[in-house]
Amino acid sequence: MTTDLTRMRFHSRKWVKPEDLNANGTLFGGSLLRWIDEECTIAAILQLGNERVVTKYMSAIDFVASAWQGDLIELGIGLHGFGRTSITFRCEVRNMVTRDTIISIDTIVFVGLDDQGRPVTHGYTDYTADRDRIPQRRGPIPRAPMPAHLAARAAAQAPEVLTT
Repeated sequence: MTTDLTRMRFHSRKWVKPEDLNANGTLFGGSLLRWIDEECTIAAILQLGNERVVTKYMSAIDFVASAWQGDLIELGIGLHGFGRTSITFRCEVRNMVTRDTIISIDTIVFVGLDDQGRPVTHGYTDYTADRDRIPQRRGPIPRAPMPAHLAARAAAQAPEVLTT
């Protein structure tokens, strides 16, 4: 891999707000992991040219420091490489002002799927900063039908519609 592929790119920034905090008054790890997963998902979609990607694996998560209300943090992603149906990233989140690392994850794997939800070969081996891989939507993304017990519960809780 070239240096350009592995270089950490910091694209997203977040402002830590009260609703992002845990009982200790620091950034809730679940919120941070959700932000990381979303950022990496966007990168996987753009690199694989497929809007149907799923998180396959995250390695050990190393919480190095805390973030507090009002902190500005930035999410960095570096590309590890491409597999036959997958793409692998590494991630670092740091305090934007102090540059102190808050969390690091060495391996995050995403897999591209076909319309039936099966892994699909993508054929890419190199990072691109061009827009040529942005997926073109061919139609709505297929959704699995709602299980019958959930559909019945939703119907029972739906407000009554009045007709005249």
